[in-house]
Amino acid sequence: MPIATPEVYAEMLDRAKQEGFAYPAINVTSSQTLNAALRGFAEAESDGIVQVSTGGAEFLSGTTIKDMVVGATALAEYARVVAAKYPVNVALHTDHCPKDKLDGYMRPLIKISQERVARGEEPLFQSHMWDGSAIELEENLQIAAELLEECAKARVIMEMEIGVVGGEEDGVVGEINEKLYTTPGDALATAEAVGIGEKGRYILAATFGNVHGVYKPGHVKLRPSVLKDIQEAVGAKYGKEKPFDLVFHGGSGSTEEEILEAVSYGVVKMNVDTDTQYAFTRPIAEHMFRNFDGVLKVDGDVGNKKQYDPRSYGKAAEANMAARVVEACRHLRSAGTKIK
Repeated sequence: MPIATPEVYAEMLDRAKQEGFAYPAINVTSSQTLNAALRGFAEAESDGIVQVSTGGAEFLSGTTIKDMVVGATALAEYARVVAAKYPVNVALHTDHCPKDKLDGYMRPLIKISQERVARGEEPLFQSHMWDGSAIELEENLQIAAELLEECAKARVIMEMEIGVVGGEEDGVVGEINEKLYTTPGDALATAEAVGIGEKGRYILAATFGNVHGVYKPGHVKLRPSVLKDIQEAVGAKYGKEKPFDLVFHGGSGSTEEEILEAVSYGVVKMNVDTDTQYAFTRPIAEHMFRNFDGVLKVDGDVGNKKQYDPRSYGKAAEANMAARVVEACRHLRSAGTKIK
């Protein structure tokens, strides 16, 4: 199937919320990790979301070019070709974009999609994330309102974050403190500033103790009930049940019970990055250790070309990452739910 159209993406999110499951959103940094994500979704018979962060996009452009827009565009164009061979719908998304990178990442990509739509084409990406968690909520919402208007013109869904995700991702560090928990007041201010869909569709990353990376048990205190509280507060004011389409960030190490509780409160998308990074890298490390003499020309020897050919360990990396994507689909109950 081709990359999801805006209509198909909207249907995906609607079905997830109505039927009580969520889509894994898999961060990718290369054509190979993209292929692994697509393979995983296909094997799970799940539609899904593939996303690229600012650092991932910069890396995709080449380590001497370091142009986030070039890297993201290249990924999107490549994905359009290869995704057509898989029997699932996949939406393309850009991950965390903080204020200082808006002009170098999210805004130019929205502009590209606006130009494509004006020509009668589909947008380049199906959604973009504005990450205003590092600034005060009032400014966060002002920028969100402006970006939402531009996204709507591009037929693109916006993702935004209120509250802070702890830990580190792409050099952005969130402290582990009370700001990890979004309040009903934050959610009410959000609904007032950007509406609940009438000003353009968006999905909301509200925080309930989320932390990027993996930590030992007990270090992170997730409180999924925070999501229930904000849905009820805003729902009561606007007369709508579960008014927000929610996103779960920083889920590595979460229990299946915590994940399913969050989904029951309206989570339709869960970001998966750390776990799939490890799943991709682990077989490569094993290959290198097992074939040390083959991958290196030790003491002037010639090595073994079949063992240092990147395809030899790349195939194992792709298969293992795909298996982790399947696992994520099963945990989120999206497995077997693809739109036919």
